[in-house]
Amino acid sequence: MAERKIINKYYPPNFDPSKITRRKRAPGEASKLQTVRLMTPFSMKCSNCGEYIYKGKKFNARKENTGEQYLGISILRFHIRCTRCAAEITFKTDPKNSDYVAERGAARNFEPWRDPEHKDETQDERLDRLEREEQEAEQNVMEELETKVVDAKREMEIADAIDELRTRNALNEHVNPEAVLDKIRQEKVVEITEIQKRLEEEDAETARKAFA
Repeated sequence: MAERKIINKYYPPNFDPSKITRRKRAPGEASKLQTVRLMTPFSMKCSNCGEYIYKGKKFNARKENTGEQYLGISILRFHIRCTRCAAEITFKTDPKNSDYVAERGAARNFEPWRDPEHKDETQDERLDRLEREEQEAEQNVMEELETKVVDAKREMEIADAIDELRTRNALNEHVNPEAVLDKIRQEKVVEITEIQKRLEEEDAETARKAFA
């Protein structure tokens, strides 16, 4: 079984090793480039094929020291390949802003928190702006909560009014108008009879006193 594990490579009869082209490196390039394993620090779009490369995707990149420095910190350049078209993409470190900068082969996707309008503001101005935005957000939340409370109260009042109207309509549907009129007529007849009886008694009492 051991012979089956041998990896055999096929060479055609017309194979000529001298025709294999190799990329020639400039003097000192081999010492400058170093293969490292990294993850993309930002999401980007390939300028060649339009492929989107999300943040955190792992690559075998080549690291290069550009020779530039910022406050004694060396600026590095990284070379990667697009996962779709294999086009070369390069980006550099940005020690000034503690970030990375897309250099060639790809464009950085828009990020809302990297607003170019506030790019040149100082640390104190940024803190003041964030604090002001936080206060405005809290105020908006309170106003929204108050609006919701008012709306809920109005809905409860409307629901109570609707229930009252439904109850009144239900009572009106169960009432017979003829029965109500008959009851009113009977009450009037009884009242008139009592009045006539009282008047007759008063007349009889007046006549009795007169003849006495």
